[in-house]
Amino acid sequence: MKKRVTGIGGLFFKSEDPKASRDWYSKHLGFNTDDYGSTFWWKDKEDKECSTQWSAFKDDTKYFEPSKKDFMFNYRVENLVELLETLKAEGVTIIGEMEEYDYGKFGWILDNEGNKIELWEPIDQAFK
Repeated sequence: MKKRVTGIGGLFFKSEDPKASRDWYSKHLGFNTDDYGSTFWWKDKEDKECSTQWSAFKDDTKYFEPSKKDFMFNYRVENLVELLETLKAEGVTIIGEMEEYDYGKFGWILDNEGNKIELWEPIDQAFK
């Protein structure tokens, strides 16, 4: 099996007012924000261009369920189909079905404390 997690794909958190949060981070910390948050671009050790997404979600979002936490991590992975099969065989709880978009594949699992984790096999070029 290839590597499992290759990096952090995103940091997602609940906010009473996502627009105000985006505006605050833009003004005070220099985030380049849009309606989805902010995308940070970086290069891995093989000089491949990669991205990490920072996003504020409305505090009543259902997207993080079944987790009760106010945050969700998104991890970058190399081969989501194979990884989900491996995790399932290891007894990890898989949530829903894998989804595929022109910017990558997504799958969801629960960690040992019931935190929802999003796994993302990215197509970074789709954001450019």
